Amino acid sequence: MNIVMVGLSHKTAPVEVRERLSISSLQIEAAISELCCGPHIQEAAILSTCNRLEVYVAVYTVEQGTEEVIDFLCKQSRLSAPELNEHLFVQQQQAAVRHLMRVAAGLDSLVLGEGQILSQVKHAYRLSQKTKGAKQILNQLFKQAITVAKRVRTETSISQGAISISAAAVELASTKINNLASSQIAVVGAGKMARLLIRHLSAKGVTQLAIVNRSLDRAKALAREVHKTQVTCYPATEMMSVIAKSDLVFTSTAATHPLIERDQLAAALAPYQSLMLIDISVPRNVDSNTSELSGVQVFNVDDLTVVLDQNQENRRQAALEANALINAEIDTFRGWVRSLETVSTISCLREKVESIRDQEVRKALSRLGTEFDQKEIIETLTRRIVNKILHDPMVHLRTQRNQTSYPLTIETVQRLFDLEIEADEQSKSVEQKLKTPASV
Repeated sequence: MNIVMVGLSHKTAPVEVRERLSISSLQIEAAISELCCGPHIQEAAILSTCNRLEVYVAVYTVEQGTEEVIDFLCKQSRLSAPELNEHLFVQQQQAAVRHLMRVAAGLDSLVLGEGQILSQVKHAYRLSQKTKGAKQILNQLFKQAITVAKRVRTETSISQGAISISAAAVELASTKINNLASSQIAVVGAGKMARLLIRHLSAKGVTQLAIVNRSLDRAKALAREVHKTQVTCYPATEMMSVIAKSDLVFTSTAATHPLIERDQLAAALAPYQSLMLIDISVPRNVDSNTSELSGVQVFNVDDLTVVLDQNQENRRQAALEANALINAEIDTFRGWVRSLETVSTISCLREKVESIRDQEVRKALSRLGTEFDQKEIIETLTRRIVNKILHDPMVHLRTQRNQTSYPLTIETVQRLFDLEIEADEQSKSVEQKLKTPASV
């Protein structure tokens, strides 16, 4: 079995491409089922966030399995393969293992060391388990990725001083607006990102804030968490009237289409009214053409880079320490994969030798007659002979530690005894694939 990751992120694709491949939690289960119906895909998991969409699969053959994932992504995004390939990146075998571990640890995030990605990886893992997408290989991979991510957060200083996307959005606003505390501010949405936005705005001294949400009860529940800021809640039907009274609007919802469009906004605002919109949602909540309106400034997650870069440098040393932990976890995963092949080889070898023993015993008994004592003696004798012959080879296979010679040893045993292992008929050995080193 081989491991492949196909995806795109803030490093390879702009927000207008990422939003076309955003898959909600409600859609992921169906998407995983569709992927697993592919003839070359055995297992699948999908990690979808505002900054990345990554598909992890265990496949029989790398090339065909990768093609099936790309075909799925083309269908999902309604982009042609040439259009999409410009932004996709593919990781195979050990590189894919390393990538997931780095992602879970926050080493590949827009905000180096941010912690929200770990909960997103856990969520992706749970959804894949629920749909039976994660089986033997991906189940173990995600478990170890989550384990090493927790170690990175507790054993290094990578998360110290890390700022979230929400915090960066508030910081960006403070650099653009002279007196943020006295501004009329609205937040559209009441989820996790919105909650963080409101906390950071409160910390900046904002005294009046409006929350707009489809569920008014959820907005009110969020408002009760804020003590120093006066918060007024509105249903989504009053969104445009709230925006018209605001100087600054943050949007953070799970909507799959723009909530704020140019013509709609133009009708709500006074001529030349100043307004700043900061949209941290993917797909975007604010249509890009709203920036055409005079006096309206629009920012999205890709505009947060400058703020985030200033916060990164002091955590780069911690990232080196984190990579050392990841390298150790990769070795553990490789050892686990190697044990799978050892077990299958030993099992196949024992079955073959046992089959030979059984055939020879039957021949001998046919000549000796069916006396019970004779049969029992011969059965016991031949089993002992088989066990003694197989003992040293099996101990050697189980305990071998040399990663360079191990694949050759397995292959030699399989060839010498002409072993037919089902997994090998479908794909090359996972361990042989994983032995290729990948750069950090």
